[in-house]
Amino acid sequence: MSENYKHVNEENDEQAALAYSSKKYRTPDGVPADIVMFTLTKRERKTVTKTLPIRELKVMLIKRKGWPFAGRWALPGGFCQENESIYDAAKRELMEETGVDGGHLEYLNVYSQPGRDPRGWIISHAFFALVEEWMLEHRQAADDAEDVGLFTIQEALQELELAFDHRTIIEDAYRRIQQQMLETTIARQFLPRDFTLSELYQVIQSVVPDFEEPNFIRKITSTRSRKGIVEEVRDEEGNLLSSNQYSQRPAQLYRFTELVPRLSIYT
Repeated sequence: MSENYKHVNEENDEQAALAYSSKKYRTPDGVPADIVMFTLTKRERKTVTKTLPIRELKVMLIKRKGWPFAGRWALPGGFCQENESIYDAAKRELMEETGVDGGHLEYLNVYSQPGRDPRGWIISHAFFALVEEWMLEHRQAADDAEDVGLFTIQEALQELELAFDHRTIIEDAYRRIQQQMLETTIARQFLPRDFTLSELYQVIQSVVPDFEEPNFIRKITSTRSRKGIVEEVRDEEGNLLSSNQYSQRPAQLYRFTELVPRLSIYT
């Protein structure tokens, strides 16, 4: 590119920048980040014999204090500031609204249906988060929230009167987490570092209730496309480690590796 041509282009860019005005365009009245936060609660069974605890998938919601939709349950979230990214806004709001810091945070979708928010033209970017139950033990409501609580998916979608279009967002997030539970190693977010395959199976079923796989152990440990996703836990001498916390007989302990499975509908 010649110096003369480059100089002409720079002059054209400067003129275009001077002629441009954002006032010519209507901008949104706000861009919030809303978070669908999932956790698996664990409750021990009252039985004589050892058995797996009861696990339930739950979503965290806040009760709105002010207009609009005062008194209704809603997803935690808030407006993105000019000096932060939408992802940083999601992390900040998650901490401010619930007192939760950390966990798995992932982008879900954008929600821009006209009329979705009575405050104006509000375009929401939704995220979903996966956190361990212990992280929610000291959850607290922010100043602009009346209360904060955990609800089962059925309660959230069928029994509560939710604000905005948050029912749709929760439905979308629930489908996404179910899909990822079957296609990725996202189950690790709800398990201890070392676990039995029965625990892994139960976690999957807690998120995907209709999941049934009679050959689960063989497929997860020896199928070519899945082999290497989990590994047996051994001590420093190389001896296999097991646990009988939830079974009468010791069960082999496993842990996830860092391998990212590449699965195909054709294999």
